[in-house]
Formats: sequence, C-alpha cells, structure tokens
Amino acid sequence: MSREGQKLDGAGGGAGIGVLSLDLLGQVLDRLREPRDRKACRLVSRAFERAEAAHRRALRVLRREPLPRLLRAFQALERLDLSACASLDDASLAAAVAGAGGGLAGLRRVCLARASGVGWRGLEALVAACPRLEAVDLSHCIGAGDREAAALAAATGLRELRFDKCLAVTDMGLAKVAVGCPRLEKLSVKWCREISDIGIDLLAKKCPELRSLDISYLQVGNESLRSISTLEKLEELAMVGCSCIDDEGLELLSKGSNSLQHHWQHNFLMLTFDLFETLIPSKKLLLFQSVDVSRCDHVSYQGLASLIDGRNFLKKLHAADCLHVSWSPQHYLLCTLISSFFCTYNAKCPIFYVTNKMEIGQRFLSKLATLKETLTVLKLDGLEVSDSLLQAIGEGCNNLVEIGLSKCSGVTDEGISSLVARCSDLRAIDLTCCNLITNNALDSIADNCKMLARLRLESCSLINEKGLKHIATCCPNLKEIDLTDCGVNDAALEHLAKCTELRILKLGLCSSISDKGIAFISSNCGKLVELDLYRCNSITDDGLAALANGCKKIKLLNLCYCNKITDSGLGHLGSLEELTNLELRCLVRITCIGISSIAIGCKSLIELDLKRCYSVDDAGLGVLARNAFNLRQLTISYCQVTGLGLCHLLSSLRCLQDIKMVHLSWVSIEGFEMALRAACGRLKKLKMLTGLKTVLSPELLQMLQACGCRIRWVNKPLVYKED
Repeated sequence: MSREGQKLDGAGGGAGIGVLSLDLLGQVLDRLREPRDRKACRLVSRAFERAEAAHRRALRVLRREPLPRLLRAFQALERLDLSACASLDDASLAAAVAGAGGGLAGLRRVCLARASGVGWRGLEALVAACPRLEAVDLSHCIGAGDREAAALAAATGLRELRFDKCLAVTDMGLAKVAVGCPRLEKLSVKWCREISDIGIDLLAKKCPELRSLDISYLQVGNESLRSISTLEKLEELAMVGCSCIDDEGLELLSKGSNSLQHHWQHNFLMLTFDLFETLIPSKKLLLFQSVDVSRCDHVSYQGLASLIDGRNFLKKLHAADCLHVSWSPQHYLLCTLISSFFCTYNAKCPIFYVTNKMEIGQRFLSKLATLKETLTVLKLDGLEVSDSLLQAIGEGCNNLVEIGLSKCSGVTDEGISSLVARCSDLRAIDLTCCNLITNNALDSIADNCKMLARLRLESCSLINEKGLKHIATCCPNLKEIDLTDCGVNDAALEHLAKCTELRILKLGLCSSISDKGIAFISSNCGKLVELDLYRCNSITDDGLAALANGCKKIKLLNLCYCNKITDSGLGHLGSLEELTNLELRCLVRITCIGISSIAIGCKSLIELDLKRCYSVDDAGLGVLARNAFNLRQLTISYCQVTGLGLCHLLSSLRCLQDIKMVHLSWVSIEGFEMALRAACGRLKKLKMLTGLKTVLSPELLQMLQACGCRIRWVNKPLVYKED
C-alpha cells in the first residue's frame, strides 16, 4: 500500500479512516452513486474495502469467472443480478453458490433474465442456498420449462416471479409453482403460450395473495378471466394481445370482482371500529388499480364499460389498439349491403359508421366518468377519437396525470384544448403521429399543464418554434420531449434550452438543426442523459465539441447518418465518461482513430453500432478489443474487417454477448469459424447471413445453440473473399 493509503487507513497515527466504524463507512459508500467513486474508495483504503464487503446489498456480475470470489466477499447481499453474466450455466452457478457457504442466507432477489445457460440443476442449487429468496426473474430464458419451474417451486417464500417468454413452461410447470409458492404476489407469464385456462384456474385457486398478474399474449379465453375474478387482492392485470378474450370475458371479470366487493360490504357491518381502521387501507386491494387490454382484438367499448362499472378504485387504464365496434351478424350483414349499395353508385356513407362508434363510446365514457377521483393514467393509442370525446374525457377524468393518444386519428387542436383545460395535473402527454396538431394545441398545453414533464410530438409536422417557445416558458419541469420528424430548427432549440431539467431530447429527422442549435442545448441542459440526432445531417464536429463540453452526463447518443462527423468529433465524445450507448451507423468518415478515442475515453460503453462505417477495419476492432472491456452489444455489419481482426475482437471482449456481423465480405469461412469458437459460451445473440448456415460446421452451430446463443439468419446473398 502507498504511504497515502497507509495514512488514510490510520496505520501510522491512528487518526485515519481506519478508526471509523464499518457501519459509518458503509453509510458513506451508500451516498456514492457512481460505481467508479466506490471503486476509488476501495483502492485508496482497505477500511472502505472491508466496509463494502460487510455492507453491500446489491451486486451485478458481468462475467462468471469472478462470481465465486464475489459471493464469498459480499456476505450481506440481498439483490443479485446475473442477467448480463456471460456464459453462466448450471455448473458455474451451482459451484458459485456452494462456495459462498452461508453467505447467501440473506439473498432475497435474483435476476437471471436471458441467462439461457441456466437450467433446473442450477436453480435447485440456488434455491437450496437462499432460504429467504423472495423474487426471481427468469424472463427470456427461452429454454426454461416445467423442470425449471419445479425447481423454483421449492422456494416456498417466493413472492415475485417472472417467466416472460419462457416458451417451454406449460400448465404443469405453472401448477408446480402455484402449489409450491402459495404466498406469490406478483407473477408474469407473458408469451408463455403453452399455458391454458387450466393452468390459470389452478393458479387462482392456490395463490390467493396475488396482487399483480401478467398473462399477455397467452392463448387463454374467458374462463381464465372467470378464475382471475376470484383473486380478492389483485391490483394489476395485464392481458395485452390476448386474442381469445372478448367482452363476455370482461363481463365475467367484472361480475366476479363485484361479488367480492358486495361480500366485503356485507361483512363490513360486523367489524369493530379497531378492525375497521386496520382494513381501510386494504379495501382498495379488492378492486383492480391497473388494467391493460391493449391489442385485444375482440374487446369493444361495451366490454370495457362493463369492466369499469363499479370499479371506483381504478387508476390506470390501457386500451391501445383495441376497442373495435361489436356488431351482431345481422348488423354486420346490413352494413355490408348498405356499403355495397353506396359503392355501386360511387358515393360515401360515413355517418352510419360514426354514429355506431359514438353510440358505444358514450356508454364507455359514462362509465369512465365514475373513475373521476381515481383514474390517473389513460392510454387510447391507435383509436379513433373526436373533439367531443376528448372533451368528455376531460370533464369526467380531471385527475389524469398521463394520457396516451399516440397514432389516434381525429385529434385536433380543439380536442386537446378542451382536454387540458380540465386536466391541469397532466404530467405526460403522448401525441405521436397526431399530425393535425398545431401551435395552438401547444399553447393550450403550456397554459394549463404547468407541471408537464413528458411531451411526445413525433411526426407532428405543423408545430414550430413558436409553439415550443410557449412550452419552454410555461413548463419549467419538462424532462422529456420527442420532436422526431417535426422539422424544428435551431430557434426551437434556443427556446428549449430554457428547460434546465431536460433529460431526454429526441430530434431525429430534423434536418434543419445545426451546430448552433446543439450549442444552445449544451449551454443550459447539463442534466441531459439521452440525445437522438438520427439523420440530422447538418451536425458537424463543432456540434459534438459543444455537446461534450456542456452535457457530461449523456448516456445514450444517436448520431446515425450524421455523415459530416469525422474522427475529430469522436475525439470530443471521448470525454463522456458516462456514455453507455452510442450509435454511429453510416458515419463513412470515421476511422480507427475516432474509434480509439471512444474506446479509451468512454469506459462505461455497453452498446456500439458501427454498421456501414466503411472505413473501420481491423485496427479499429483491435482498439475495441484492448479497451472496451464493458462492451456487451456490437454491430459491425459492412465494416472492412478480416477474420484475424474479428477473432481478436471476440476472444478479447469477455462481456460481449450480442454481435451483428452481416456482409463482412473480407472474412473467410475459416475466419468466422475461429472467431465464433473463441466466443462460444459467451454469446447470447448473433446475426449473420443465411449462407453461412450451410458452410459453417454443424458442430459449431450446435455448440452455440447448446450455450444458449440465438442466431438470427439474414436472407441475403453470401459474398466473401479470402483473407
């Protein structure tokens, strides 16, 4: 240890950091948000190292090799994230938890999302070593099935479980979990399409404590909703894309829940005053607070109205891309005949269809008005709306804090004005592709919604700097604004620069923006973390210089097709130490020199897109291999690299899990073979040309698949040259 380190530890005079208690040092570490700051403390003083070992509660591991050592070192862990741990499998997980001894006794939450190599053996070892396990995330482990579910069922104290896109989980696996984990409160089986009404029925019977359930994209029907209606404590229900659910199912769901409400009210009269005070907070648990029926093709206004009926505690309602008009066969036949008649005579009959839509919409709105005091989030993306509809929503739901009208036809300035006039608490407004909106709507939003934090205006081409000036002046808390394809200019950015709290700014396809506009933003928006400049082809190196100087906290930056940028511009970006995602697609002027600046300076870089950067060669990959140790996702399609450079890259980057390498014409078959073998066991996603499927060795492809790597084959001609 250096003399400075000894002094800090108090080795000489006894008055250094070493005399402080581990608890006090742990509290100091808790106040350090940046991992690099915590690491600096550990390197400077062993006292801090001991304090972190005794005090650390959360750990995210990127490689499996240090996992056993880390689990032994941190004995107080409560949360463990292994979702990015490359090449993790049953053997390594079992060995790591066994080597930790009793150090995992306090572990409560484990994330194994996309850890495709982990199976039932590893899960059994994990559950056995963690007696207090409460939450497991196994989402996107596409090979996980009933045996893995059975292994997790042994964790009897489990309260949260995510099985999203675990394609092999069936009713049998769900039954194992339901029986073994009766205290389950939160469950997601999204995209587990082998689960049927039988599994959901057993789940509802065995897990009465469920508060949140996601059955999105399952092939379940109305009987599942009948079963779900018996869950007295259910607060959140998501059934996105459940095409077999219709209005009848929503009515069953509503009736079942209403009967529970009446049961509660009947027994309420028999409660003592003390018990009343105890149960009042839990009364809301008997009714849903959040329902998502987005993309349910057979749900109409009528079904949603029956669901809302009597549900006075609903806070969030998502009904995007559904709510079709429900007609009888006779009604439909009549409409067809009328339509054919008018088409024959080259005429139009719009009133008939609108009348029927509005008729059903009014019933829906009358029920929606009963949620006036509680509804805070309403998403109607993709629906046909009108001015009167928006006015009715404003009058009936004036406590809204978020509304989604993305891709809704019929949204006008008048409708938005009538809505925001009564919903002054709105903090998030989504008007994506509402191309009738003008500055008048922005003026109304600015005048009424002073607490606005998120505004999405993508493809609203009729707005300009005048409307944005009013927004910037009246909404000082604005944190996110999407102006993609709005055609705004530098003057608009000059106004937006007044929003000092701005975190996310999307300006894709705004070709009128130049370095001057970026300079305005950089001068005053130091909290910016995400900037999208996709196809803003007037941006040059000078704009990036201003950005790097004023926006040091940027994490996500999209510069795709900004083809005036050179290596000099990337040199400025090298000072952005917190940058994690960088998209440089089709920057034809950058070379290995610019890549070197990024790789050396941006140590936090996780994702990098170099597609069609034609001047990037083996030298550029070599710089990444030597410096970008945290890189997890990389796109090098169409780059001028050889098999040697590719092999060096894949063998060096231990954290790399996702690589897209289409049309690497200078890489031979042998080059692909060597490179993929060097990275086998770490890769989770791979994108290559279909032609390679027949020329690469079957043994290699089987090995990749066995390690959990998913290969996306692109059906384009295979062109390659010898190295």
